[in-house]
Amino acid sequence: MKYALVLILVVAFLALETTAAKKKVRRLKWKPRPTEAVAPPEDDANTNEVEDDNIKMMDQDEDFAKQQELLRENERAREEAPTDPEMFNMVQLPDVCAEVICGAGRVCVPNAENVGVCECISECPVETEARRKVCSNHNETWTSDCAIYQHRCWCDTGDLRCKSETYKHVHVEYYGECRDMPECSEGEMADFPRRMRDWLFNIMRDLADRDELPAYYRRLEAEAETNMTKRWANAAVWKWCDLDGQPHDRSVSRHELFPIRAPLMSLEHCIAPFLNGCDEDSNHRITLKEWAKCLELAEEDIDEKCEGIDADADAV
Repeated sequence: MKYALVLILVVAFLALETTAAKKKVRRLKWKPRPTEAVAPPEDDANTNEVEDDNIKMMDQDEDFAKQQELLRENERAREEAPTDPEMFNMVQLPDVCAEVICGAGRVCVPNAENVGVCECISECPVETEARRKVCSNHNETWTSDCAIYQHRCWCDTGDLRCKSETYKHVHVEYYGECRDMPECSEGEMADFPRRMRDWLFNIMRDLADRDELPAYYRRLEAEAETNMTKRWANAAVWKWCDLDGQPHDRSVSRHELFPIRAPLMSLEHCIAPFLNGCDEDSNHRITLKEWAKCLELAEEDIDEKCEGIDADADAV
């Protein structure tokens, strides 16, 4: 009986231990279920900043719309405004420089009496490109042709900025920086007048073919095509008249020779000494007779046929 009671107590103890162990195992295996992250509520300060930005953008859009409407109203007002000066009781002043022709390096400006007069250009554009540079007859490189013409004007008017008296006749020799040019040999110079005559006629013919020659000179070109005695003479007269710019004074100055001298310098190194030799009396002007003699043409074959030159002379 005693042993039976002990056995029952042992079995009961073991049962209790087993139950406790199972509960412990269940407690170890249990894990809490993950919970979803909840975003914290927005800061009130950030919300206010966003609202302020929206208000600013709306104000800017409204201002822009007002500006656009104002521009449209101004444009409509300009279109509808009367253009007749009399509507505003305005007096139209004549352009005092409209009929004034100034030479290179000079511009027309109204003087104290409101009369258009030619003055030396005050300032030449600043040139930075090398291709704008020019070489003068003094073998000096200048920044631009404007600078040369401006300096010549200073010397003509007695401006203290003039380097010396010799610069009264400074002119553009050719485009680009000054460089060493080969000398023109005696044989080359002897043949140059013939080559020059042919070149002048070919240029005249080419302009006529392209319909870029005035009607008066087209007739001279047509005459030269059919009359060989007029071939070179007419071309020489045409080019001399073409070079004699405003005002027509029946002579071609050294700087008026620029259109034929400068482009040819790099191709024809004899062009400069040839043209210098045309000015027999060294007065820096070439008359038609000097031009004819330089091109080895008979004086009787040369007539002053320049279109409008007589009218200009009579008007002086």
